[in-house]
Amino acid sequence: MRYVDAFCHFFPDALWQRMLKLEGAAAGIGARMRGVPCIYDLDERFRVMDLFKHHDYTQVISLGMPPLEQLGTPELSTELARIANDGQAELVRKHPDRFVGFLASLPMNAPEEATKEAERAFRDLGANGLQIHSNINGAPIDEERFFPIFEMAAKYGKPVCLHPSRGNEMPDYRTEEKSKYEIWWTFGWPYETSAAMARLVFGGVIDRLPELKVLAHHLGAMVPYFEGRVGPGWDQLGKRTTDEDLSHVLPGLKRRPFDYFKDFYADSAVFGSRAATVCGIEFYGPDKVLFASDCPFDPERGPGYIRETIKVLESMEFSAEDREKINFRNAEKLFGLKPRA
Repeated sequence: MRYVDAFCHFFPDALWQRMLKLEGAAAGIGARMRGVPCIYDLDERFRVMDLFKHHDYTQVISLGMPPLEQLGTPELSTELARIANDGQAELVRKHPDRFVGFLASLPMNAPEEATKEAERAFRDLGANGLQIHSNINGAPIDEERFFPIFEMAAKYGKPVCLHPSRGNEMPDYRTEEKSKYEIWWTFGWPYETSAAMARLVFGGVIDRLPELKVLAHHLGAMVPYFEGRVGPGWDQLGKRTTDEDLSHVLPGLKRRPFDYFKDFYADSAVFGSRAATVCGIEFYGPDKVLFASDCPFDPERGPGYIRETIKVLESMEFSAEDREKINFRNAEKLFGLKPRA
């Protein structure tokens, strides 16, 4: 059975070397990542991937955190995006038996340049999609200045893949200055992705671009578990709000809110949780879920989430057709990958 890992992370060497030379707040990126060689060391990456040869395992790669727009000025982010996308395209070209595609990264703090880079990545580099984070240096992704980027993805028929972004600078309580105990990551990241999905829906981006395909990392974040709130709950949008008139929002949408959320794609990267996998696949269905591991951020620094995610999927009962869809056919279709003979 073939497995295409639709959402996992790797830094091309040229970008990695450039990032290690960054100064100021951005200089901290190397501190944590140096301890995860599988995200920048190609030999280590291949060693980990070889553990799953018997699964016919390949990857669609994207950059790891942080978002490029957090690393400096618009000019620096633009430079880093070009280095990253050139490097990822080269990896796909040189190692097609390992990396079957890549998601381009953009300098989202320079929206005009980001739109140009998205087109360059699709047209000249063969990018299979875009990785965009759940907020842009704190700004919501449905702001009008970002719309041309989504428009470019729709024009080329390539998906936008939402990755959460949130740090401890966003407190969990108004009386505190920072989030404690990594709550910002454990619960904050799923919230971030869910909020970004909602902004694409209620902000009108999906109505304006009905052909746009969006994949929400980590099995659609909170949405499957909160099906009742997303469905009958949001059917009552505005009933709980007293300081703002929201009566125009639902009539302004072309469909029921729930229907938009069902149209997102999602991936299986839930860190080996069987309960979450069952919930997510039940919500989205086998046509909208793609196998993914989030490699290499497991406690073993590479193979753990790949192994455990495969184990969970293999423990579930699917038809042969649905199993193929989740494991690789949905990725082939969504990313425009070449089917195996």
